[in-house]
Amino acid sequence: MNKGETAYCLRCAGVLSRGQRMTIEQMLALSIAAGIMFVFANVFPVISISMKGLHNQVTLWGSVEALAQGQITLIALVAGLAIIFAPALQIALLFWVLVHAQRNEIAPGFKICMRTLEHLRPWSMLEVCLLGILVAIIKLGGMLDVHPGVGLWAMSMLMVLIVLIAGKDIRRLWDDLGVEPE
Repeated sequence: MNKGETAYCLRCAGVLSRGQRMTIEQMLALSIAAGIMFVFANVFPVISISMKGLHNQVTLWGSVEALAQGQITLIALVAGLAIIFAPALQIALLFWVLVHAQRNEIAPGFKICMRTLEHLRPWSMLEVCLLGILVAIIKLGGMLDVHPGVGLWAMSMLMVLIVLIAGKDIRRLWDDLGVEPE
């Protein structure tokens, strides 16, 4: 199937398959960009708050640490999984598989990596975190001086990049590399 073509079911008109949108090289470049954005999102402050001379800023990791203090440690674990661990593992696995695919090789552990990527997709919830941060910015904006940080912009870009590269296009590697799923 060529780029831009779509296969539809004759009975229900549902989409069965779409033509390849990105090349492996393009997906590899986007996964490298996602890695860079992930570092920025975790190193730089996501939000800065100030009031009457007092100033505070928080990173993604700092927000998970703050949740871990007290009785909601389980929520901190889930938040850490959804906004730090799952996206990091997704980016690393995508990079690993795509580096080898770009050379027409099958990556060591290819089947495990691809299955892990499929299982990680629902756990990577950067969009939910971003929505929560935006709601907090709007709610706090009336009471405090609130400024979005570099980490928030990086997280926004990271969310878009992960949606682009971890979508259904990655499944075509099974066919491109001639690997039979078990």
